[in-house]
Amino acid sequence: MKKPTDSLSRFLFEHLPLRGEIVRLDDVWQHVIDRHDYPPVLRDMMGELCAAAVLLAATLKLDGSMVLQVHGKGAVKLLVVECSGDLELRATAKWEGDLTQGRLQDLVGDGRFVITLDPKDGGQAYQGIVPLEGDSIADILQGYMTRSEQLETRLWLAADGTSAGGMLLQRLPEQGETDDEDAWGRATKLADTLKPEELLDLPAAELVHRLYHEEDIRMFEAQPVVFRCTCSRENVANMLRMIGREEVDEILAEREEIEVHCEFCNERYVFDKVDADAVFAEVVALSASKTIH
Repeated sequence: MKKPTDSLSRFLFEHLPLRGEIVRLDDVWQHVIDRHDYPPVLRDMMGELCAAAVLLAATLKLDGSMVLQVHGKGAVKLLVVECSGDLELRATAKWEGDLTQGRLQDLVGDGRFVITLDPKDGGQAYQGIVPLEGDSIADILQGYMTRSEQLETRLWLAADGTSAGGMLLQRLPEQGETDDEDAWGRATKLADTLKPEELLDLPAAELVHRLYHEEDIRMFEAQPVVFRCTCSRENVANMLRMIGREEVDEILAEREEIEVHCEFCNERYVFDKVDADAVFAEVVALSASKTIH
C-alpha cells in the first residue's frame, strides 16, 4: 500500500534567487473525488487545480483562504477549489453531458477564472478575474502570478485517479550581482523534462535531487495538507435563522423537510418542523437573555 504523502515541500537554491515548492496529494485527493463520480478529464483538471491551489496558498502566505473558480459556458460549468493558509483543502465541480478529452478552452468555452483571497480576520477580500489564456490550468495561473506578484513563476501540474501533484518555481528579486545569469533558464529547462508520473509518484526530495543534483539545494520540513470542509449542521441552522421563521415555515408546509446538500463533501443536512422549532427557540432564548440586566 502506498504511504500517504499529502504534503507541501519547500526548497531553496542556495546563492541563487530561486525558490520552489512541490505538493503531493493522495488521501486528500481521494477525499475530493470519492464523493462524486467525475468524468476522468474533469477529474484530472480538478486535480491540477487542487495542486495549484496548495502551491499558490503557500506562496502567498495567506492568513485566511484562497478560492480558485473556473466559470464556464461549455460542458464544464464550474470548478471550485478552496485552500486555507493552513493548507486545508476542499473542491467541487459541475458539468453537463458526456465529457471527452479536449483542451481546457474547449471544455470550458466562454468562461472566466476568478481568484478570491479572503482574510481570516474579516478584512477586505480581494478578488481578481484572470483571462482564460492558455491550454492548461498551469498556463492561466502562471500569467496571474507574473502579473500580480511581478515575479516570474512557472507551474508543472499533473493528476489522475490516484494522486494529484505539482511543482512551482519562482524567480526572486536579486540581491546584488550574481555570476549565474542563466540560473532561471537552466532551472526551468530542467523542470520542463518532468513527466506526469514523476510528479505523482516520486517523493519531493528525490524529485528535487533528480532535477537539480548539480545545484546547492536546501530542503525544508514538509507541511501537511488535509481535506477539510467547513460545512456543519450549526452553519445550516445559522442560515435558516438568516432566512427567517416565516419563510422557513412556508418551506416546511410545502415540503415537510428542508434538506441542504454540501457540494464539497456531499454531506446532507435535514431539518423538519421539530428541528426548526429548536433552531428558532435558541434565537428567542438568546434575545431574552440580552434584555436581562
